[in-house]
Amino acid sequence: MTNPLFDGLLGRHAGSRRPFLYLADGAVVTYDEFLATTARFASALTELGLVPGDRLAMQVPKSPEALALYAACVQAGVVFLPLNTAYTPSEVDYFVGDAGASVLVGDPAAAGALAPIADTHGARFVTLDGGGRGTLRDIVEARSPEFDTVERSPDDLVAFLYTSGTTGRSKGAMLTQDNLLSNARVLADYWRFTADDVLLHALPIFHTHGLFVATNITWLTGSSMIFLPKFDAAEALARIGQATVMMGVPTYYTRLLAEPGLNREAVSHMRLFVSGSAPLLAETHVEFERRTGQRILERYGMTETGMNSSNPYDGERRAGTVGFPLPGVEIRVVDPESGGELQAGKVGMIEVRGPNVFKGYWRMPEKTREELHEDGFFVTGDLGFFDEDGYLHIVGRGKDLIISGGFNVYPKEVEQLLNEQEGVAESAVIGVPHPDFGEGVVGILVAEKGVTVDTDGIAAELAAKLANYKRPKKLMVIDELPRNTMGKVQKNVLRERYGELFDERA
Repeated sequence: MTNPLFDGLLGRHAGSRRPFLYLADGAVVTYDEFLATTARFASALTELGLVPGDRLAMQVPKSPEALALYAACVQAGVVFLPLNTAYTPSEVDYFVGDAGASVLVGDPAAAGALAPIADTHGARFVTLDGGGRGTLRDIVEARSPEFDTVERSPDDLVAFLYTSGTTGRSKGAMLTQDNLLSNARVLADYWRFTADDVLLHALPIFHTHGLFVATNITWLTGSSMIFLPKFDAAEALARIGQATVMMGVPTYYTRLLAEPGLNREAVSHMRLFVSGSAPLLAETHVEFERRTGQRILERYGMTETGMNSSNPYDGERRAGTVGFPLPGVEIRVVDPESGGELQAGKVGMIEVRGPNVFKGYWRMPEKTREELHEDGFFVTGDLGFFDEDGYLHIVGRGKDLIISGGFNVYPKEVEQLLNEQEGVAESAVIGVPHPDFGEGVVGILVAEKGVTVDTDGIAAELAAKLANYKRPKKLMVIDELPRNTMGKVQKNVLRERYGELFDERA
């Protein structure tokens, strides 16, 4: 096999007239048509001067062409760097520079801000909009629908996904051919995917869930996707009768539950609902089953590892847990101090080992050694335990990670900006339960003596510097932050104090 990932997932469908994408406007894209578009994009990448191992950064709206660009990078051996469309130019500037990207693909509407960034880092800037139009598409149109797939080995890099750290400096997780291919094979089997499945795809494609999990499984099995630009509960409910599977973040399910038309009849064609990227509240799980007769399957994964565990397809899908380790994946819970493995019921640090675990952090050898042990186990930073039946429970996250709407928010990054604001002496950022986003970001401020803090002005300042999902949904001013005897801020106390801030019943 010349290119394990491309040949194993997508190339095997050459000549197939099976539907791959059902688009929102009613159009249908077959596998053969998609492969022809992918080949044209791969050829265009070569024309742009990219060679195997070069990095391409993409910040564009979701579209079939954006998905074809990912496939083209795999086919051409180019390392793909998808960027959240909510990132500000200053955030994009860091990613492009740190990754050493040779090409930046951006929305034409953002060209004024992105083109100078590309120029600063010596990268080529081309455009692609939500309709698949732009300067990159102009290059693609002139290319041949045939492209000789570049040879790659299982250990060669396919993508960088950036994940922030508590120091504020983002880390580029290096994902290989084998990381992605092995995970797709295990998930397709575990979740019983076949060519007859139709996946309702409303997830973004700059994230592991929508890009690697949903797309790679679909390619592997030759199934189809209803490809929606974004999640809208009413539209999703209208299309769900044509689907068999849906993947979403908890927010999707809470919004579906707000639709009066959600009932057993509406989802009678569905065989599987999957939730991930953030904790699913037990009450959401229970209410969804009451309304539809179906139990959501919750799983556990992360940027560096893809999927690690899953509730069973057959058997009890236990609310509040993320199920069992996937076949071929080892999960252990250890004492953070001694490293010794803990017994069932004991909370400790979750570590993962398997072919899904990433290669390391780009240009951060010390950080890689710190979090990826010599024995292959990766320190996830998540705290949890196994119960007596072997189900894994996630009870908290080390480093105070917040997951809002399925996206990671690292408090340190937000705190640094808050502390720079006029009149702010110090700050603490926490995540508390939110009925829609899973967790809502809250900024707790302490004012300088004799100063009145302008929270509205601070919110406006943060809006220019942070992606929307990172911005505090509430800014509160208090007299002092609670601290322990060592002077460390007790964020657990703050979470308890403000835990019902977004509770509609409070």
